[in-house]
Amino acid sequence: MHQTDITAVPTNVITGFLGAGKTTAILHLLRHKPEHERWAVLVNEFGEIGVDGTLVKGTHTEEEGIFVREVPGGCMCCTAGLPMQIALNQLLAKARPHRLLIEPTGLGHPAEVLQTLAAEHYRDVLSIQKTITLVDARKLTDARYTSHDTFNQQIAIADLVVGNKQDLYDDADMARLKAYVEEKGSPGIRVESVTQGAIDPQWLQGPASPTAPAYRPRPARPSDTRLLGTPSSPPASGQGEGYESIGWHFDAGQIFDYGKLLAFLTGLEAERMKAAFITDRGVFGYNLTRDGLTEVELDELTESRFEVIATRVDSRWESRLQDCLVT
Repeated sequence: MHQTDITAVPTNVITGFLGAGKTTAILHLLRHKPEHERWAVLVNEFGEIGVDGTLVKGTHTEEEGIFVREVPGGCMCCTAGLPMQIALNQLLAKARPHRLLIEPTGLGHPAEVLQTLAAEHYRDVLSIQKTITLVDARKLTDARYTSHDTFNQQIAIADLVVGNKQDLYDDADMARLKAYVEEKGSPGIRVESVTQGAIDPQWLQGPASPTAPAYRPRPARPSDTRLLGTPSSPPASGQGEGYESIGWHFDAGQIFDYGKLLAFLTGLEAERMKAAFITDRGVFGYNLTRDGLTEVELDELTESRFEVIATRVDSRWESRLQDCLVT
């Protein structure tokens, strides 16, 4: 079959700012995928290392009808959307999916993603359905979020806003979220709340709202992200949107001491950290937010990956990671 035979694939963008729980929500949706269907996931990350796709691949397989492709290195629509288009075309051709989920980076501009998906050459291939924006409603008291262009764009283009981590809210948080969405979002937009990303799969259904307000993306800027090396050599790093990222690959022959690694990760001071490690006790994925560190056991891993997003990179992180290696 040729890609021209692929038509009207239901497509959802799952967006949200750093730490909102996008990957957790997508993993929840994949666990509730109809058994007979094939689903494809296109993941974009702010940094160059690419951990989200590794975490999804480590818990789901193509034999289960789940296909994953990564576009690391900032907004997937820079360079006129070419990196995204190449990855998307390859993913569609391989998976021939019944549904496509797209997770832009928490610091990316989802309006640009939607513009790429609406291009003429995808008009018959994709059926754009609801864009879901996850928000941690507790962050609405923090001006670093409410004054951030990307945070507000994610609400402006949403068909549904989901207040995630509801179990951690106080009485005022949801009311504050509904008021903020009423101010920044499209008229009559739905607001739901969930715990641990437990999005109802039915919320994916239905066409995108034609009344969502137009949001003019900022002009593309030259990327200052650079790829600096391979396993055990200088890290991949980048910066933009007021944050810095840094990350490392480690080949499969480098094993981490589980206890030392856990102590290091628990003490990290960062906006976000995602990682997947081969340790002397097994293979694990990690996710650090302001709410704490979570760990999940993975089935397999071809290399260890570690990525941090912070307002300022700590130069000691590399040596501390090296100290966690089994000698």
